[in-house]
Formats: sequence, C-alpha cells, structure tokens
Amino acid sequence: MKHQVGLVWNEVSRRYVDDEPEFYIPQEWRLKADNKKQGSSDETIEYNLGSTLEFIKTTYQNMLKANIAPEMARMILPQNLYTEWYWSGSLMAFVRVCNLRCKDDTQKETQHIADCIDWHLHSKFPMSWEALRDFD
Repeated sequence: MKHQVGLVWNEVSRRYVDDEPEFYIPQEWRLKADNKKQGSSDETIEYNLGSTLEFIKTTYQNMLKANIAPEMARMILPQNLYTEWYWSGSLMAFVRVCNLRCKDDTQKETQHIADCIDWHLHSKFPMSWEALRDFD
C-alpha cells in the first residue's frame, strides 16, 4: 500500500474469512513497454491461467481441510486474489492519490480505481474537490 499519509485502511483478511477464493483474471495481458522503466504497452496477448489457478485453489482448500492454520494456508494464494478493503481519509489525502494515479502512465488497474475515487468524490463534493485538485 503506497499511499498512507492522511488515509486509514482495513483489508478483509484470509485469517478470519474462509469464503471461496476469487481471482481477478484480465481479459487481455499487456506486454512490457520498451520505452518505460515500469508499466506496460498497449500491445496485448492472450494467456490462460485457468489450470494454474484451479490447482492453487484446490491446494489452498486441501490445506484448510488438513487443519493447517488459515494464516499459513493463505501464503500460497497469488496476488490476483479479490479482497475487500475499507479506506477512509481526508479529501486532501484522496486528492493526492488521484493526482498521482489518474495519470496515463499509471498501471491500468490502479488508474481505474483512482478514476472511480475521483468520480465519486467529485460527485459528492464538487466545489471542494475541484479546488483541491487544482491546489495539489
């Protein structure tokens, strides 16, 4: 979690939740950009993770059935696992997030979240949001 100043967040932990793991699987896989230190190009390819994710999910479930502690079993789950999190903070803190992460060179998935934050907070606090977006 990169942005923490002025923000408080809490994520649902697999230590306490035993619902079915659900994975984020992109519709397309972006290729590495040659002209950027980090980030991706607009070129995409198809890539299927189906059997890999099924194996991981089955292994995780088998570990839990073997009475392995959830805090340990979750170690095998990949980063593309969906979760829930609660994020609160000041408008200024969220402006900093959006000013950095709504840019074109941001990872697409992160940019999508920042765009959603931008839209929601602009609709709730239009005058304050505009003033802060211009200020930062």
